[in-house]
Amino acid sequence: MNDVTTDERRWQAVETRDGNADGKFVFAVKTTGIFCRPSCTARRPLRKNVLFFLNPDDAAAAGFRPCKRCQPDKVAPEQQRAERIMQACRIMEASPEPLTLETLAAQVAMSPFHFHRLFKSIIGLTPGAWQKALRTQRLRDRLADGEKVTRAAYDAGFQSGSNFYQQADAALGMTARQYRQGGERATVQFVVGCCQLGEFLVAESERGICAILLGRSAEILIAELETLFPKANLISGDAAYAQRVASVVSLLEHPGRDIDLPLDIQGTAFQQQVWQALQEIPAGSTVSYQDIAERIGKPKAVRAVAGACAANRLAVVIPCHRVVRSDGALSGYRWGVERKKQLLSLEAEQRKK
Repeated sequence: MNDVTTDERRWQAVETRDGNADGKFVFAVKTTGIFCRPSCTARRPLRKNVLFFLNPDDAAAAGFRPCKRCQPDKVAPEQQRAERIMQACRIMEASPEPLTLETLAAQVAMSPFHFHRLFKSIIGLTPGAWQKALRTQRLRDRLADGEKVTRAAYDAGFQSGSNFYQQADAALGMTARQYRQGGERATVQFVVGCCQLGEFLVAESERGICAILLGRSAEILIAELETLFPKANLISGDAAYAQRVASVVSLLEHPGRDIDLPLDIQGTAFQQQVWQALQEIPAGSTVSYQDIAERIGKPKAVRAVAGACAANRLAVVIPCHRVVRSDGALSGYRWGVERKKQLLSLEAEQRKK
């Protein structure tokens, strides 16, 4: 429960001992003179004896003492764990070379096993995948600035020429030189069609499906693809490719299904965190932008989360249509709010079956 702006919601958080509400308010019990975290495991008080305060200082100023069991005047254990993971992210960002799991865990005083599990639960990626995304983004930035390929590779954290050339194609979806030139000479084949969501375009690079776009007409969709890959060699897909696209069409019309095709997902480290979190939302469910920001350990990055959703090129596969405003209202969607409403309705119907 993330909305604890009313006393009714706060009391629900206390009743369920919601750890996600810790740090957002404390509750005090008039009969004991003690204040606690929402997640405190002590016996629940009667609602009529409870007062709510925004922070421990306000409760103390009103004459209440902190609970010795849940220690609401100290940093919450969950927040302490999140801060360790954020510290690990800063260590990786500052490191010129990849760090092993053991090295990272030792620097934040945790066991490798516990660190790996906690990092994945908070960030949505493993430490190794996060470092790979970070290196890829550094590489993109340096290539976009015109830096020479070899220099950009070493600056981004790839440790040798052979290591770089083995990984760069997969990371960028094309060769580094092609990326540096805006996708020049990279081949992207595409097919345009129509489904119950309207016109769609599915594009595939050498690495996998790189774009699933929705729109009003084939002309608009092809123009958008040209914008995304300005110097690529765009070609109409052959019969074999059109056959593979059938599974994408099935997904568009049954958005709860999985897709068994390789994907070419390109984005910053932050965007990939957001997209990974989106893919973990069950079909037929919705979350808020605030929820996603908290899941990736960056609760203040709500606008950046919205930006990552808007940058998504893979409609439905990365289900940004499942993100709504905190009040439950539908917000902007790259392919139109009406289409977002239609997708959620389709998922709700399929969930009932």
